[in-house]
Amino acid sequence: MLFLYNIGIHLFKLILGVVQAFNPTAKLWLKGRKNLFQKMKEEVKTGKQHIWFHFASLGEFEQGRPVLEKTKIDFPEYPIVVTFFSPSGYELRKNYALADYVYYLPLDTKKNAQRFIEIFNPKLAVFTKYEYWYHFYNELFKAKIPILVISALFRKELVFYKWYGGLHRSILHRVTQFFVQDQASVTILKTIGITQVTIGGDTRFDRVAENAASPAQFPLVKDFCSESLVFVAGSTWSPDENLLVVVIKKYPNWKFIIAPHEIKPEKIKTLESLLPAESFLRYSTLKNNPQAHIFSTKDQVLIIDNIGILSSLYQYGQIAYVGGGFGVGIHNTLEAAAFGIPVLFGPNYQKFLEARTLIEKKAGFSINTENELLAIMEDFQDESYRTQSGMIAKNYVMQGKGATATILSYMHEHVFLRNN
Repeated sequence: MLFLYNIGIHLFKLILGVVQAFNPTAKLWLKGRKNLFQKMKEEVKTGKQHIWFHFASLGEFEQGRPVLEKTKIDFPEYPIVVTFFSPSGYELRKNYALADYVYYLPLDTKKNAQRFIEIFNPKLAVFTKYEYWYHFYNELFKAKIPILVISALFRKELVFYKWYGGLHRSILHRVTQFFVQDQASVTILKTIGITQVTIGGDTRFDRVAENAASPAQFPLVKDFCSESLVFVAGSTWSPDENLLVVVIKKYPNWKFIIAPHEIKPEKIKTLESLLPAESFLRYSTLKNNPQAHIFSTKDQVLIIDNIGILSSLYQYGQIAYVGGGFGVGIHNTLEAAAFGIPVLFGPNYQKFLEARTLIEKKAGFSINTENELLAIMEDFQDESYRTQSGMIAKNYVMQGKGATATILSYMHEHVFLRNN
């Protein structure tokens, strides 16, 4: 099985080499790993132990960020190295101030894992949620370097529980401690002999609560909203936008902020083609010419055509819609819930514990059709109902805080104890 795994890793790289000519993401993935170890050797100060945080992408970075930032405060003597698997994480956070080094994760081979460990000599390795790489885990384990997996979730349909999942199960046995989100994950892991597990909760609660307490301010967005009721739609895809247009047309007195998941020019133009003429503005246009536009009643939709500000835009809303639910799965509902507003999303939410819980508490609402969305929007014209639902959402977030403290407590007691 390991032979097939190794073949698959190299085959993946070969495929990216073929498609990079017409796939910018593949091109960035390969370019970021070119001469990577040479760059590391030139930049990294040798002789020091580092704390290593690895994230698959931007979402996992934001999820694990509270742990990283508290680690930086509690253990400042250890430089921090951050790695990303995907360009969407690396390209946006390559200059992250609290990390001493930020790189792409090298391809998961035995040699690469050994070289990486030799350069950084990790005191601790922290992986967030779903990243399991055989050679990196195995070499860390052999070097007796603690591996923590935080905010993890396990379901029976994952590869670890298949008849052919032996290699992947062996990866889990290399982990020093799992911090999982729920009791179900504890139970599932126990069936395959994994008992080094703590119910630690989800560090995203800490992150979104912190963000909502002190969000970035956007005066131009605030001016656009004025005194109107505002509907914020984040991380939307085409199926989401096709539904939203119906609501936009029916409620001309509401303002709408739409932050598409993809902001390529052709995607933005497609979105604009759905909207009533002269009803929309692009955020980039306002930002580049802040004095050139005087807002009018016709300005109903603000399209956010940049990345990185959505998590703070929910502060301007009375209702949120989170996209992705008509595809592989919804995006981050907690970012919106933290601001005390009800959260709407599409039907594909079952894999997300927080979405299921929001629905149970009547603070989250799944929609399948235009009529369902219109019906929920009609219900939320009742201010008291809308406010009550939003407060339930916020209370859920506040009650979910604490995962970061649990993880840091473990670090103090089990990883850094001998240095105290």
